[in-house]
Amino acid sequence: MTPTAELQKPIIKTELPGPKSREIIEADAKYVTPSYPRPDYKLVAEKGYGVWIEDPDGNIFLDCNAGVAVCSTGHCHPEIVEAIIKQTQTLIHLCGTDYYYKQMPDLGKKLSEICPIEGDTKTHFANSGAEAIETALKLAMYHTRRQKFISFFGSFHGRTLGALSLTSSKKAQRLGFMRQALDVVHVPYPNKFRHFADEMPCDEEKISRDVINWIENRLFKTTTPPEEVAGIVLEVVQGEGGYIPAPKSFVKELRRICDENGIMLIVDEVQSGMGRTGKMFALDHHEGVKADIMCLAKGIGSGLPIGACVARADIMDWHKGAHASTFGGNPVCIASALKTIELLENGLVENSGEVGAYLQEGLNKLKDKYEVIGDVRGLGMMLGVEFVTDQETLAPNAELRDKIEMECFNRGMIILGCGTSTIRWSPPLILTKENVDVALEIFDEAIAASI
Repeated sequence: MTPTAELQKPIIKTELPGPKSREIIEADAKYVTPSYPRPDYKLVAEKGYGVWIEDPDGNIFLDCNAGVAVCSTGHCHPEIVEAIIKQTQTLIHLCGTDYYYKQMPDLGKKLSEICPIEGDTKTHFANSGAEAIETALKLAMYHTRRQKFISFFGSFHGRTLGALSLTSSKKAQRLGFMRQALDVVHVPYPNKFRHFADEMPCDEEKISRDVINWIENRLFKTTTPPEEVAGIVLEVVQGEGGYIPAPKSFVKELRRICDENGIMLIVDEVQSGMGRTGKMFALDHHEGVKADIMCLAKGIGSGLPIGACVARADIMDWHKGAHASTFGGNPVCIASALKTIELLENGLVENSGEVGAYLQEGLNKLKDKYEVIGDVRGLGMMLGVEFVTDQETLAPNAELRDKIEMECFNRGMIILGCGTSTIRWSPPLILTKENVDVALEIFDEAIAASI
């Protein structure tokens, strides 16, 4: 099936999952690792087009997750497909860490133009967000000759051992892997809906001040001398931790701390970058604040595996052979990334901001309708809806969140949880207001059926 003007709502033809989907799920259970953190609902994808996913049984779902914020231009965007096909006809692979081809400097130049980093930049190409993070950690240690890092509770930076030392969004991610590989200390993330002291709301200035105070007057004066810290790793909008935007005052103060102490500000834009927040990068919402090192992946390739670590040119000063990747900077993936950025700059970033605001407005109306919604937050098309037991204690309600997730699936809409009790909205950036109306109707019905 191909997308048509008539396809306005999901189409569910069978029980879910259907018979053909169940066969694939059974084979998966036999041959594929059980470590993947799949949700309770079981989606099997066979085709994707625009904002729609079709399973092997002919059921069609409205996708409000985009492969976890990856398919930024939608599924199988015709211009992306054309760029991929064209590149496969001339060069698929040569290993850019040993040889040269124009695609790598082409994308490096483009990233230097758009990334919020002061001055000239250089880029190391990787295959994923975790690899981009590993690059940033090695680079910060090499450049500063320091070994300590500061990360935040609720953060997610990947599951490889170095990145896992930073990650702290869920117990399951660390359980069974003993000591962390790197010297990382975690501090509270500035979540104004849940102050770390009492789990209750506060204003942005208070939570910003209290976290900065924790870093400067607790860490720096006890266990973590600033002169030994290589980098502070920040998600400007925390992703797996609950889609929580950092306050402007906090990000500005963090930049000050790094400047005063020779610490690298490493900004993880793996999930929040590439137009997701209504600007090209989440850091672009923080005027005047620049990163030293940035990590990109997910939405940059419209579904192809590519990551990038972009840094100030004077920081990326390591010697030949210090870091490389056989497949990093693959020419087919770069072709997809360059076309993705072109589409983002030609309207999709703007659409993310405009339609994202329309979606957030609708979600806030549902918040007024249902007392089980404690908070609606986010930027652009990176929105979180946090569910609570009641409005007095605001206790997280993970069980209800999971029920709503399943009810949405049964009605033909794909969403995904994050944090303790939050549902994330990370749809393709081609989403329309008409799509939003359908999504809000389904979400409303799912909440009503779950409480």
